Amino acid sequence: MRGVPSRPKQQHQLRFAPILIIILNLLMASSFSLSRTLSLSLLRPRPPSLSLLRCLSSSSRNHFRKSYPCPLWSSSFSFCLDHSRRRTTSLSLSSSSFSSMSTTASSPIAAVVDDSSNPLLIEFEFPPFDSVKPEHVRPGIRAVLKQVESELDELEKTVEPKWEKLVDPLEKIVDKLSVVWGLVNHLKSVQDCPELRSAIEEVQPEKVKLELRLGQSKPLYNAFKAIQESSDWPKLNEARKRIVENQLKEAVLSGVSLEDDKRDQFNKIQQELQRLSQKFEENVLDATKKFEKLVTDIKEIEGLPATALGLAAQTAVSKGHENATAENGPWIITLDAPSFTSVMQHARNRSLREEVYRSYLTRASSGELDNTEIINQILKLRLEKAKLLGYNNYAEVSMAMKMATVDKAEELLEKLRVASWNSAVQDLEDIKSFSKQQDAAEADNLTHWDISFWSERLRESKYDINEEEELRPYFSLPKVMDGLFSLAKKLFGIEIESADGLAPVWNKDVRFYCVKDSSGSPLSYFYFDPYSRPSEKRGGAWMDEVVSRSRVLSRDGSSVRLPVAHMVCNQTPPFGDKPSLMTFREVETVFHEFGHALQHMLTRHDEGLVAGIRGIEWDAVELPSQFMENWCYHRDTLLGIAKHYETGETLPEDIFNKILAARTFRAGSMSLRQLKFASLDLELHTRYVPGGSESIYDVDQRISKRTQIIPPLPEDRFLCGFSHIFAGGYAAGYYSYKWAEVLSADAFSAFEDAGLDDDKAVIETGRRFRETILALGGGKAPLEVFVEFRGREPSPEPLLRHNGLLTVPA
Repeated sequence: MRGVPSRPKQQHQLRFAPILIIILNLLMASSFSLSRTLSLSLLRPRPPSLSLLRCLSSSSRNHFRKSYPCPLWSSSFSFCLDHSRRRTTSLSLSSSSFSSMSTTASSPIAAVVDDSSNPLLIEFEFPPFDSVKPEHVRPGIRAVLKQVESELDELEKTVEPKWEKLVDPLEKIVDKLSVVWGLVNHLKSVQDCPELRSAIEEVQPEKVKLELRLGQSKPLYNAFKAIQESSDWPKLNEARKRIVENQLKEAVLSGVSLEDDKRDQFNKIQQELQRLSQKFEENVLDATKKFEKLVTDIKEIEGLPATALGLAAQTAVSKGHENATAENGPWIITLDAPSFTSVMQHARNRSLREEVYRSYLTRASSGELDNTEIINQILKLRLEKAKLLGYNNYAEVSMAMKMATVDKAEELLEKLRVASWNSAVQDLEDIKSFSKQQDAAEADNLTHWDISFWSERLRESKYDINEEEELRPYFSLPKVMDGLFSLAKKLFGIEIESADGLAPVWNKDVRFYCVKDSSGSPLSYFYFDPYSRPSEKRGGAWMDEVVSRSRVLSRDGSSVRLPVAHMVCNQTPPFGDKPSLMTFREVETVFHEFGHALQHMLTRHDEGLVAGIRGIEWDAVELPSQFMENWCYHRDTLLGIAKHYETGETLPEDIFNKILAARTFRAGSMSLRQLKFASLDLELHTRYVPGGSESIYDVDQRISKRTQIIPPLPEDRFLCGFSHIFAGGYAAGYYSYKWAEVLSADAFSAFEDAGLDDDKAVIETGRRFRETILALGGGKAPLEVFVEFRGREPSPEPLLRHNGLLTVPA
């Protein structure tokens, strides 16, 4: 859940939903990810993956995803225990330590109903991911809804404008549903099936109805208002004041001030937006899965690296071609990211590249999976919702709880566009010139399905480096994770240890880890699901929360409940005797999602509603994720993880220098790509008139004239797969990737200023980053947090310098 930059990397915001809304969002979270993305469920619609990229519904302003997804430029849109038996011993979520814990009503993730036949309704410390089946969803969710509604009834009758009589019980109520609903929606993201979809679709309206009631509760709203107006207000700490202030704003955005017919209309819109967003995402997934190209002649896929051939053969085996091998085939090409990207970058067969490109670009744009009318309805309903709330357009609603305003966001995008344009023009000229030198038949007519192929050939020639064949062997997943954990220890003073077997998992490849402080005491836990599974797992990469840090939800009343997160990627899985060998982009993606997870796991806030990634403005949430990506270009860090999987040899120094030199390769083009997505998003949510003379595709073509060097194809239907804004948390918020990128680049420049070769200075700066950016969560305004870390307000100069778009001495 990455944006301003982070990317969905999943890139953008630090602010999250305040109480009722935080709560609403917590509940409405679906599956998105903070994401390179991401991916956050309690927060904005999914997140991503903060998936947090689980995808939260983008259907409403207060459907914050708790997961944060990867940005769309990311190329990586992918250990084993038998968990067939439930654990009899457990790991405590309290801050004390590892321990056995009895299943009592005081368990940190308490069950709502004593029904041993339904894993959703039994007491658990870690969610029973291995036991939940589609048939458990309807009765389980309905039982939780019934209890939550009963407790809400009681709270509304007894509420007082006191923290312990309002916020504490409210957090407990919301947590019950958010944890169970989060579990179910996470499984939908990683183990999708028709039965699970149907069950979720049936109970979702009932859940949304309760969420709307919660968000529009006047007794709770009035109690928050009374706290703000009381004589005790000056005595509240900053975090509690933010909770109250944000909650009052969010309550208004949830329709608390609407009466009678207008409230009924608002609620119908919310229900329909939720349904449409879910359908949009399902159509994208189904359309992606629908495309399969069987190849029997290796000449058709000449140029594909060994890893891609292995993956294609592995896919063929899974589809019934039992004797498929990487050497002899048959092979199956799909639109899943590892397969799609490999074809576009390496297949010499131009007609194959065209076929795959056109199929990808037109996903979910025809037949029963056509998202066109869904998009039109979503935009129409969002505008109606904005008007009901007294705003001119939906972008104003979105910005009401962000750092930026519409004008400021557009101003930043335009500045970056101008800085990127000439560089992008030169990028294309360089590719054209190179292809001519190689006597390419298409040299005088390069188009979309040629650019990735020839840019990769140019990069190999210019920097004498082949990512697939030369780099992959040095980036095995185990070594990358070891190096990432070593970096986290150095910067933030934490230890990360395997805890496999202590928590149920949803797939045999999922790992479970414990994060400890320097004294060995647990701080948090996280799951890691690394590999692509096209038949059941949604694309992208995201981070999401499982539970948050919380004083109120601690076991014994003296400690806190520790946070738990999950990171999900879609990288190339192991093949044969080889471990998962990663592209450099996939390495960046893992670092990105881990940045999201760190902010969730290293929070020091005990107020659950602003702990970790909760309560952070959406356009600041990508700061830590994009910040972590910078370390992939740090010499000691990269050479620490880049070990040949067979020989153990460290990546040669000259290859590292080539990677560093290639960092800004086509930076202008990549920047423009993100700016196109962000500009199109804002245009659709500000000036576009649904049902007017201009179609959504006309808007896309118009915006592309200013943000694409090569005009899009007339049949371009990219919007039908733009899940970030139509099924995620980035509606009128995709600009956040660039907004947060400014913050993250400037934050990393603090380490550059201190001296990257000065270990003492790096450690000191890392600790300061932990105690500010990672620790303060949503309890303090993100600009104030940044200034506390950096000593000044952010500057775009480091971002432009890092991207080679500004000539400034390092």
